[in-house]
This record gives sequence, C-alpha cells and structure tokens, in this order.
Amino acid sequence: MNALYGLVWIAALFIWGDWRNFKKYYPTYLFLLMGDFLYLYFLSDYYPMWTYVPQGLDQDIGLTNTHISLSIMAIKYPATILIFLGRYPEEKTWLKQMGYIFIWSGIYAVNEAFDSYFGLIKYDNGWNIWWSILFNLVMFSILRLHHVRPFRAWVASFIFVLFLWFIFDVPSSVFR
Repeated sequence: MNALYGLVWIAALFIWGDWRNFKKYYPTYLFLLMGDFLYLYFLSDYYPMWTYVPQGLDQDIGLTNTHISLSIMAIKYPATILIFLGRYPEEKTWLKQMGYIFIWSGIYAVNEAFDSYFGLIKYDNGWNIWWSILFNLVMFSILRLHHVRPFRAWVASFIFVLFLWFIFDVPSSVFR
C-alpha cells in the first residue's frame, strides 16, 4: 500500500507540480518536514496521536510506522508543496483561497479516512479524524503563510502546537 501511495503522489507531482520553481518552495517544504520530524521524535513512540500500521507486503517486508512516516516525508510532502503552493490562487479573492485550502484539507482527509477504514492508521490518546481535519486546515493555512511570511508562520505554528499540547495533555516525559 505504501508503494501505491508513493506512485500516486509521484504521478500527481509530475502532472501538476511546479518543478520550475522548486527553489522558491523549498523553505516551506523544510518547514513542513521539520514539524513532522518533531512529532516523530517526541511523540511517535512515547505518546502518539496516530500510528501508521503496515499491511500486506509492507508488513511482510518489515516496514514500521517510522518507515511509512519517512516515505511520506520524502514523497507526499514534496508533491504536496509543489502542487499546493504552485497552484495557489494568488490573485484571486480570499474566498477562493480559503476554498483552495479546504480542497487540500479534503484531499488529506479522504486519504486518511481511507487509511482508517482499511486499518492503515490507528488513533491514540484522543486523536481522531476530526482532529486531523482541523489540523489539516491549520496546516495548509500555515504552509501558505510560511511561503509569504515565514516568521509569522513559525509563531502561528508554535501557538497551535501549544494548543494541541494542552488539549491532549501531552506529558513532559516526552522530553527525554
């Protein structure tokens, strides 16, 4: 399943991605990558919100939650950034821009709902699909903000992480 997802995202990247301007989007890709690495490092093993569950061939070859997370970071995230930012409706109304963010949040939500239905993702510690939908709405808004105003995106991310930290009562023991 992991390979199939990878192929779909690579195909989308080649069809819709803004390859010519990769350097322009690279800092936002690193910003997204760093956020996921921090989740993986601090919470994934000690207080996970979600865990990827390898199935079929992925399980047979010994893939783990970490392997799947790293493949998402290496394939899905660059594709997302190059398509999302490359096709962002810059000179349209704020309503169209919000609609675009909702569309991308919907794409991620459908992907995750599929994963949940087939047991490819497991939720823990109070997290569920609804929290993921909220997270995706905030994430795509912050990714756009990072592209145009990086410092503000860092501040907004820090505030949102603190919000989630307190809502989910994350123990300080995750700081090992």
